Amino acid sequence: MLRFIKKLIVAYRARYYISPVDLADSAETNRLHSKVVSVVFFIFGFGDLVVLFGLHHKNLQDYVFSLVYFGIFTLVSIFAFLIATKTKSASREKAYLLKNIPFYMTFLCGIGASVYNFFAFSQAYNGVLSLFLTILIALCVFSFSPHIFLVAMLAGFCPMVPNLYKNFGVTGLMDSVLVAVIMFCLSLYKRRVEKRYLTLLKKQKKSLVVKTFGNFTLLYDDKVIKFSRTKSSELIAYLIYKNGSSVNTKELLAVLYGDYADSARYGASLRLLISDIKHTLAELEVQNFFIAEYNNFRINPEAVKCDYYDFLAGDKTIMKTFTGEFMSQYSWAEEALDFLERRFYGDK
Repeated sequence: MLRFIKKLIVAYRARYYISPVDLADSAETNRLHSKVVSVVFFIFGFGDLVVLFGLHHKNLQDYVFSLVYFGIFTLVSIFAFLIATKTKSASREKAYLLKNIPFYMTFLCGIGASVYNFFAFSQAYNGVLSLFLTILIALCVFSFSPHIFLVAMLAGFCPMVPNLYKNFGVTGLMDSVLVAVIMFCLSLYKRRVEKRYLTLLKKQKKSLVVKTFGNFTLLYDDKVIKFSRTKSSELIAYLIYKNGSSVNTKELLAVLYGDYADSARYGASLRLLISDIKHTLAELEVQNFFIAEYNNFRINPEAVKCDYYDFLAGDKTIMKTFTGEFMSQYSWAEEALDFLERRFYGDK
């Protein structure tokens, strides 16, 4: 039996395991999605608390379960939003762990709310529906390990089983079990697709190359990528420097057009740059390199070969090529140059 379990674990890892570093970009997407979900949670929780106090302030003792229910949603949403904001600049080595915390907070809160609804309010139908809706949204929007997904789903589903049978009979129970199995199979399929996609990105990485020591240069198949707008290259260069961290519109405007650049005047110019970058990369069929989400922009370091990233990773061969110049054509790169010089001479 023990040998079978070991073989099963080995087979699972071979087919579905992805290293945390490779998932750093997915973790950043999860972080951004979590900020949006936490805002929705807050509106739902706090809004219902206000309504509850407004309508039943004279007899709130009769609505204790509801106060707890909406109060937890409100608190979790606040903490999830704050953590999602604070972990923005987490290193790639720690990104998968830290940036996923807000997701797991809201995911477990949704599952817990389903169980609470099921038992505290004695609403079996609403409880199990909320559970599967939470799971479906998580599957569609977020990236996470199937085994963690399975544990979280079972934690919410198993306590419901006896009452599911009591309320809906054998057919209702078996239908619920079938849905749970399908959900888990979908999580496996999604992770498998994600792993294959990362494999394709690693193949692309051999063709898409960034050189930052000296002047910034972006190449594909040994040819310089030329954008129709000059500042498009600078935008990409700055995102390369940020090493996978998201940069919002305000920060990009300040870098490209000056500290006092306002979105009203320069927002249209920035949108043209973004359109230019997307169009140029699409023509070359470059995948998942430049990412735009919720007016936040970033580069996926896993999709490109870059001397700067290899330097940060401690590649001795690449470090020998560093001559004290870093994206020389851009003034904002001087700050990074100081860091690189300290790192270079400190490692000697």
